[in-house]
Amino acid sequence: MADVRIRQIAELVNGTFVCGEEMAERQVEYAFAADLMSDVLTLTHDNVLFITGLVAPQTIRTAVVSDIHTILVVRGKKVPDSILEIARENEITLITSPYTMYRASGILYADGLKAIY
Repeated sequence: MADVRIRQIAELVNGTFVCGEEMAERQVEYAFAADLMSDVLTLTHDNVLFITGLVAPQTIRTAVVSDIHTILVVRGKKVPDSILEIARENEITLITSPYTMYRASGILYADGLKAIY
């Protein structure tokens, strides 16, 4: 599978849109999982889903710098309103999932989302 719609991703990981649901038909081709923002800054791919458990302003700012428009927050973390505001300002779609990073990544990989090596 080349591209996966964001709505499909949310369904696969029992996710809930917390911001940017209007972009649910947008597609992503790759996924990258990390809690270290320095790892994310090394990416050069387009159409990336960023999977993380870090819920902080630097998560959104790192996504913006890396031209990432979709973030999946794992481990059932709640996204504070202050971070939602930054995400909305930057047109970032945020999805939360109760799954661990390992489980969410495995499900998405098995469904055809490409890994970044």
